[in-house]
Amino acid sequence: MRTLETIRESLPAYARDLQLNLGSVLTPAGAPGLSERQIWAVALAAALASRNPAFARDVGALAATHLDAAHVTAAHSAAAIMGMNNVYYRFLHLVEDPEYAKLPARLRMNALGSPGIARADFELLALAVSAINGCGSCVASHERQLRQHGLEREAIQSAVRIAATVHAVARVLETSGGEGGLAETRAA
Repeated sequence: MRTLETIRESLPAYARDLQLNLGSVLTPAGAPGLSERQIWAVALAAALASRNPAFARDVGALAATHLDAAHVTAAHSAAAIMGMNNVYYRFLHLVEDPEYAKLPARLRMNALGSPGIARADFELLALAVSAINGCGSCVASHERQLRQHGLEREAIQSAVRIAATVHAVARVLETSGGEGGLAETRAA
């Protein structure tokens, strides 16, 4: 298993900001308003949504020391259900025909109704994945839900900062080969 430090060190020199941010956003001091469990659940959901299997496995192994089985399952569930919902609801938004919104979705979304963890925690995961997948309607909806659950803007921002950083690291590791790879060699 790779450590957080070895993941950070495997980032190429051009991604120094990501290296620094990854070391920061996964700590309570760097993610104000979130508990350590929320931080790692968001990180895992974000890693899964970022479509880099090796990085997702590494984050999953690191997260396992901070999460119970219910939160690990919820992170996987959020990545899965929002992968579907983000496409569907982004379509409804982009098509600009309100008649589609009147039609039943006819998609199972049981994970949203019974996530197995606190509703606010699952909403954080859904927000993070929705931000990565670029669904404005879902981002707005989950942000409203989080505010209704009493989360402060700083906590919500922390979750999105984690998602943004984890996603960017996943993409850089994929394109650089994970150990500096081709991209850094070409830049030299």
